[in-house]
Amino acid sequence: MAETAIEPLLTGQPLSEGLTSNELSSLQRLVARSVNANGMLRVRLRDLHGRVVFSDDGSGFTDEPDHHALEAAAGEDVAELTHVNSDSNDNGERGVAAVEVYRELLAGTPPHPVGVLEVYLPYSPIESDVTAGLDTLYRTLQIGLALMWLALFAVSVSVTRGLRRQVALITFMAEHDPLTDLANRRLFLKRAHLAVAEAVLNQTAVAIAIIDLDRFKEINDSLGHDRGDRVLIELAGRLKETVRGRDTVARLGGDEFGLILHHVPDAASVLARLRGVLDHDVEIDGLPLAIEASIGFVVAPDDGCDVDELLQRADVALYVAKTKQIDVVRYDPRDDHYDADNLGLVSELRRGIDAGELVLHYQPKTQIVDGRVEAVEALVRWQHPVLGMLAPDRFIPLAEKTDLMDKLTAWVLTAALTEIRDLGPLGAHLSVAVNVSARNLARADFADLVVETLDRLCVPAGRLVVEITETALLTDPVRAASVLAALAAAGINVSLDDFGCGQTSLGYLSVLPVHELKIDRSFVSDMITNKGHDAIVRSIVDLGHNLGLRVVGEGVETNAVLLRLRSAGCDVAQGYLLARPMPVDRLVTWLRAIPIEGVVSAWSDATCDASALTRV
Repeated sequence: MAETAIEPLLTGQPLSEGLTSNELSSLQRLVARSVNANGMLRVRLRDLHGRVVFSDDGSGFTDEPDHHALEAAAGEDVAELTHVNSDSNDNGERGVAAVEVYRELLAGTPPHPVGVLEVYLPYSPIESDVTAGLDTLYRTLQIGLALMWLALFAVSVSVTRGLRRQVALITFMAEHDPLTDLANRRLFLKRAHLAVAEAVLNQTAVAIAIIDLDRFKEINDSLGHDRGDRVLIELAGRLKETVRGRDTVARLGGDEFGLILHHVPDAASVLARLRGVLDHDVEIDGLPLAIEASIGFVVAPDDGCDVDELLQRADVALYVAKTKQIDVVRYDPRDDHYDADNLGLVSELRRGIDAGELVLHYQPKTQIVDGRVEAVEALVRWQHPVLGMLAPDRFIPLAEKTDLMDKLTAWVLTAALTEIRDLGPLGAHLSVAVNVSARNLARADFADLVVETLDRLCVPAGRLVVEITETALLTDPVRAASVLAALAAAGINVSLDDFGCGQTSLGYLSVLPVHELKIDRSFVSDMITNKGHDAIVRSIVDLGHNLGLRVVGEGVETNAVLLRLRSAGCDVAQGYLLARPMPVDRLVTWLRAIPIEGVVSAWSDATCDASALTRV
């Protein structure tokens, strides 16, 4: 019971810190569905100090710490005969005879002691079995040795039948999710190993998929975990009814499901149909809830034969599906940034931030109409002690998958604002742009953290520009809109980066507190030779101006492109033609070498010779 039912429900936090609402509700369901059904008299959970933190009948919370529980907390299993009073028989009578058992609870990764399980089993069935067995044995001895063995066999069969029922229940609980009755992760992995081995042996294909519900946290937060559980039960039933009998549907945890599909020639089509089954509204208490899901999958043996590796690759495909807003995605090695070397960088990056190994480079953003340098974009680099200077695309995609992204963004904000502030009069007219990821926007308190940083460093909010990509915006548009609104209300400008290469809804664009559009470099760099891209750039400029937004063209590398942007009415230019990203000391030299009147003079030249701006 401890290993297969109780411990999997616990997060690994010591029980002395109390149970979470999820742990409490799961324990109550377990007691209602499994414990009471098996005749157990009482179930309690105690912390490692012997104090009761959960009791199915509400008893024991005011009792002194039990010495048996302390022995169990030290790793020793304890059991003894006792008597248990029912709620209606608490008048000092001996109550019901019971076996009192204490056992240490292990949870977390790696498993470690978090508390003690206290269980009371009725003694009467045990006593009856013992008495019946002794009576039978006595009669059998009178009859003779041969009949004695026959009677013992009968007793064994009777006891074994009950044990089999108990073992079957425990086995089911060990391999199934208590909420949905689907296979759990343990059974899913077991079946995945068998399915892949069979596919390799018979030269067939088996698809392994991971399904994750989009924005399910909003349902739990707004409607409560009880209604969220009902949604999961409904969707689990739909999946189970849709797949074939031999296929496996599992709940891997939270709002994540796993699928094993045997002999599917076109897994993408099958999974697309399965996703369509999930797309129909779920009605809870008369309220229709729209459910969407993202699916990442692999096909064995083509994508590999090791189950752990296949699941990791399915997870990569799932991440691509979520970030690119695609329903179903198969693993592609080109999307996989999780090789062993890169994974090692994650732990090194945490150390590198604390050790001061990160540096910022700044790329100027210049007004096209008069050549004034109005802002710089902060771009992070990592001066790795062994690998040398690492570009952001080497480590930022890894950081975005962990809570390290929050720490990295906080460092960039602090460093960029400090260095721009410390430019003094030379940079008093400059603002600084900082890139923000989807993970940052998912934090409800992100705007508060930004404002707190500005206040702490005494930098006006108007000198900060927060740049977000279309992909980050669409990961969770509702939460992102809320965070951006809070930033804008504080006086911070918001820039929508890489515009044109994503799928931003114009409806969102018209209501989001965005101040600036940055046209993606893929359209700007070849607008001279690509008429389609030239038309797109001009359309984005017109769109931005009609919405009252400034428009930036990035990726400007030639005079011809700069002149074309100018003729299109674009407001700001950024690119290698003007200046490459540079550390702050070189930025100071660059700014001093180009006084304002010189920039204006160079910009007003009909030939627009921008070479005067590249003296770095």
